[in-house]
Amino acid sequence: MYPSIRHLVHDCIGQFDQIPAERKVILEKIAQYLQQKYQALEPIQLVFICTHNSRRSHFGQIAAAIAAQHYNIDQVHVFSGGTEATQFHPNAIEALRTLGFVVTTDDTGAANPKWNVQFGHAAATTCFSKTFDDAANPQRAFAAIMTCSDADQNCPFVPGTELRIGTTYTDPKVSDGTPEQLATYQGRFLQIATEILYAFSVVA
Repeated sequence: MYPSIRHLVHDCIGQFDQIPAERKVILEKIAQYLQQKYQALEPIQLVFICTHNSRRSHFGQIAAAIAAQHYNIDQVHVFSGGTEATQFHPNAIEALRTLGFVVTTDDTGAANPKWNVQFGHAAATTCFSKTFDDAANPQRAFAAIMTCSDADQNCPFVPGTELRIGTTYTDPKVSDGTPEQLATYQGRFLQIATEILYAFSVVA
């Protein structure tokens, strides 16, 4: 893991006591799912879902990837999806780069490119916008983590799930085009990362 990402992880862990009690109740349900799969030596498949699969769901996917590496849980597989496909939003990519991630693509000029989000010399996850039921995502035996209220309400049923749970976050796009844009995106990623790391910490 890159030193910058290692520092980010430790900063997030230092914020565990700032997570509200009602949020911890939700996160501990995710932790229970992780623990059950971990003890059974089964693959842990997590699909983070928001409407456009452009911001929060990708943040969740990336946060889970770094949490799995930090806690040495190698059977974790992370994905994201939406109720419609758009693109991994440039503002989200910019925020990740400023936080220390190396985000690159070979699909320059594509409307919806695939992005390699690297957080260590041999540690990365691939992000691109797609619907939650896309062939690139698992079709059974996975946890669906709903990161936005629109997707949570409009997707009352996600086929193939073993756990469906809402961990909704305010959309950082509310800051698009404002002086607060970068700070808002960074803050949303750090919030999501802190909560996902908390869920994983119960397993370690």
